[in-house]
Amino acid sequence: MTLIESYSAGPSGPAVRDITIGQSLVEVAEEFPERIALVAGELDPAMRRQWTYGELLNDALTVANALLQRFQPGERVVVWAPNIPEWVLLEYGCALAGVVLVTANPALQAEEIAYLLKQSRAVGIFALPECRGNRMLQHIEQVREECPELREVIRLDQWSEFMAAGTAASKSELPVVTPGDTCMIQYTSGTTGFPKGALLHHRGLVNNAAHVADRNRMQEGSVYVGYMPLFHTGGCGLAVLGSLATASTYVLVEAFEPGLVLELLETYRGNAMVGVPTMLIALIEHPDFIRRDLSSIETVCCGGSTVPAALVQRLEEQINAPFTIVFGQTECSPVASMTRPDDTLEDKANTLGGPMPNVEVKLIDPDSGMTVPVNTLGEYCTRGYHVMQAYFEMPEATAKTIDEDGWLHTGDLCSMDERGYCRIEGRLKDMIIRGGENIYPREIEELLFKHPSVGDVAVVGLPSQRMGEEVGAFLRAAPGQVIDKELLFGYLREHLSPQKTPRYWFGVEEYPMTGSGKIQKFALRKQWEEGVFSEL
Repeated sequence: MTLIESYSAGPSGPAVRDITIGQSLVEVAEEFPERIALVAGELDPAMRRQWTYGELLNDALTVANALLQRFQPGERVVVWAPNIPEWVLLEYGCALAGVVLVTANPALQAEEIAYLLKQSRAVGIFALPECRGNRMLQHIEQVREECPELREVIRLDQWSEFMAAGTAASKSELPVVTPGDTCMIQYTSGTTGFPKGALLHHRGLVNNAAHVADRNRMQEGSVYVGYMPLFHTGGCGLAVLGSLATASTYVLVEAFEPGLVLELLETYRGNAMVGVPTMLIALIEHPDFIRRDLSSIETVCCGGSTVPAALVQRLEEQINAPFTIVFGQTECSPVASMTRPDDTLEDKANTLGGPMPNVEVKLIDPDSGMTVPVNTLGEYCTRGYHVMQAYFEMPEATAKTIDEDGWLHTGDLCSMDERGYCRIEGRLKDMIIRGGENIYPREIEELLFKHPSVGDVAVVGLPSQRMGEEVGAFLRAAPGQVIDKELLFGYLREHLSPQKTPRYWFGVEEYPMTGSGKIQKFALRKQWEEGVFSEL
């Protein structure tokens, strides 16, 4: 059907299953008890613990029993750790016990974890003593007096003691858990500032992961090598629950290290390469990339931020597998639109695809709220089973994000074509207003990324007394290349009108990132204001 307005509904199949995370695990474990479910992808192969689905369910039930010795269903506990198997066991155990899991980036510092503990009103926290030099237990002790509701601090390096309590105690009767119950609080990444806790439910996470796996054509019994952080929906949702949906083997990587990931993809015959653009760039730029046998990869899936067209083409050509892009945010569990493996290169490179099954998408005028005509810029809104319940104890923020008709307002600016395929143009908050004229960073970033000297780029609006904002380009050179400002200036002027060409140019070796791999543009702007950068 040819659309006139920017509204499109996804297909009705696969259907939305009315099922919890725990019920899903029980189903798969009963059907495939001996299949390998989870592998700890350690650097040393001798350290690679593994679980069958039968063992995974048994341990998850033990975790649930141990949790119910300490916590009540509906109470909130924080998991503060990198990608370790105990994290996954906690995810399943909490789901079975009806305990709400609050996910925390292991890089958080004392003030940040205090905010999360207080805002979520968490009664327990599972943490390692330290992670990559971050002294987590020390931070907890430092802020514990500020968190009066925090009753329990459980050390993940003493996991066997916690599990023993679950084994020794009389088995608690598991509570009734329904698909609509909150199972997780995920704090938004903070690309634009203050984090809010999205209340996610079983139905949204289970079905979204299954539908993404289906659209990626993942087969039953596939192998996922998972290096997306578990504290993000890309890790604990799409990867963990996507593996469960396909009864697949999930090889868990503690911290993204390109050489290790490439070895694991080869060793375990991984079927999917999934990550945000910065990760995928790091993999194909690694010296081991050309030496590893990656012929088992059947799909390359990318998300988390806009994907330059040049990168899409490069990935498909170098990996020899079809590419898909997922689009959404934490608040929608997390995917609302997605391309297909058999879409044209033009669509995969330049669009977000169409709505996911059982999901509605529309683009509205941010001022009037009216649905805009096709091929017109508007704010991306989505509605369906996948939308979060609310922001935890933030009714005003919730009301600004989810309207009375159930539409989630994402803040992303897109255009929709006659088929319902969207193109992202940027964020409402990212839009640069220079001298009263709207400039969209996405357009400039796309062009700069195509240049062979540019490895990565972020275009940001920088404050200007005269113009309101000026365009600033923060560039990382490609391996073996040097950023030549004059050359790039001339290159852009061949393609863009003068006001879109950056006035300020900066070279960077690394970007301030969210834990899920998105460039924090507000942090770049702050660093610029603090004089961190020198112009090229």
